[in-house]
Amino acid sequence: MEKKRCSWANPANPLYLDYHDNEWGVACHDERRLFEMLNLEGAQAGLSWETILNKRENYRLAFDQWDANKIAQYGPEKVAELLANAGIVRNRLKVAAAITNAQAYLRLLDSGSSLDKLLWSYVGGKPLASGKGPRPAKTELSDRISKDLAKLGFKFVGSTIIYAYMQGIGMVNDHAPDCFCRKARK
Repeated sequence: MEKKRCSWANPANPLYLDYHDNEWGVACHDERRLFEMLNLEGAQAGLSWETILNKRENYRLAFDQWDANKIAQYGPEKVAELLANAGIVRNRLKVAAAITNAQAYLRLLDSGSSLDKLLWSYVGGKPLASGKGPRPAKTELSDRISKDLAKLGFKFVGSTIIYAYMQGIGMVNDHAPDCFCRKARK
């Protein structure tokens, strides 16, 4: 019997099914993955998530496995290398945002906080369950987180991007009511 999944999970793409089944909506507290996903959600702006997901391994290689200490030091030569890399989205603003985000992230760590502490404080450490209606593109909470991240110096963190990020890192369970993952994530 076929598992019932969210309608957006492309059954023809094993990477997408694995992402849907094992990552999307699963509470994440791993700092490196939180940093990676923040940048990948920003890279996705104007594109499909499937496009970015299909390039995720290329991103990991290109961005030093999302080592913020290394990324924060990228200079013009590395930027040129990234902009020539067909395995990632070659958008100058998105590449620059990843570098800026690494710098903002390191400042956050230096302040004694972390993405895990910051993000999960908004929901009291527990994932939110969405309602039965259609998924929103953004919420009051994503608006607030977006503004707070921007104040900290992060880029490509608009409210719609942040809501998708919240879904991806499991801050909100937006699996369809009849999706097998909905019950698994309660």
